[in-house]
Amino acid sequence: MRIAQDWNDYAVLDASGGEKLERWGDTILIRPDPQIIWKTPKLDPNWKKASARYHRSSSGGGQWENHKPMKESWTVSYKGLTFKIKPTGFKHTGLFPEQAVNWDFLNEQILKNKGPVNVLNLFAYTGGATLACLQAGASVCHVDASKGMVSWARENAALSHLADKPVRWIVEDCFKFAGREIRRGSRYQGIVMDPPSYGRGPNGEVWKLEEQIYDFVDLASNLLADDALFLILNSYTTGLSPSVMSYILQSVIVKKRGGSVWADEIGLPVKASGQALPCGSTAIWMQNGI
Repeated sequence: MRIAQDWNDYAVLDASGGEKLERWGDTILIRPDPQIIWKTPKLDPNWKKASARYHRSSSGGGQWENHKPMKESWTVSYKGLTFKIKPTGFKHTGLFPEQAVNWDFLNEQILKNKGPVNVLNLFAYTGGATLACLQAGASVCHVDASKGMVSWARENAALSHLADKPVRWIVEDCFKFAGREIRRGSRYQGIVMDPPSYGRGPNGEVWKLEEQIYDFVDLASNLLADDALFLILNSYTTGLSPSVMSYILQSVIVKKRGGSVWADEIGLPVKASGQALPCGSTAIWMQNGI
């Protein structure tokens, strides 16, 4: 497992009984996590000091219960990048901090490349990967079906002093955009894919990860340039293991153009236990080896 352990503004303080206790800057939140099936004692005093706790609803969704006055939004920083944090109605805060391990990977790969790097970030959410690539000197095409998420990403770019960097902000269904880019002859040195387990496009298009991910990887692989460096595939679906994701990239990309693939879980350190909380998986194809 690759563990995002370089954070100063974020920490998982404890995890037990289906919940994680998190510090976002100076704000303490409690959020549910289905992977936390252990029931260790909740000894950290911050369990009783949290600003808010998210409760799932049996009918879907849920809501926040505020325990004390809290700002509507605030910021956290990571290695020069700044992100707006805002608790949403779907328990998310606008950032997946475990993805910092992939931001570091992107930064390293772009910085050591001698030529220009053009990156396509699909299902790009609030722009963590986009900002990491811009910070390292790449050009980025940021695509997400949600206008609100793209606007949030643009805010993060401004907060990180990257608003003037070469980036295209696209609000569109990623499948349709990728198909058009192929027809236009566009090619990229790097592709980042962070698809949701389930979602809907701007015109009601339904996305189910397990049913569509193979076809989408196959489609997106046609956008890799001859001098491509990497393709990153993320998953938060518990049924889509690192081995399954690796198999897909091996079958689609390595078969077409060589290179190599590696895959692993990514996670976050838990301060109370000294162990790591699994937070999803990443598979990476690289043209020039791992």
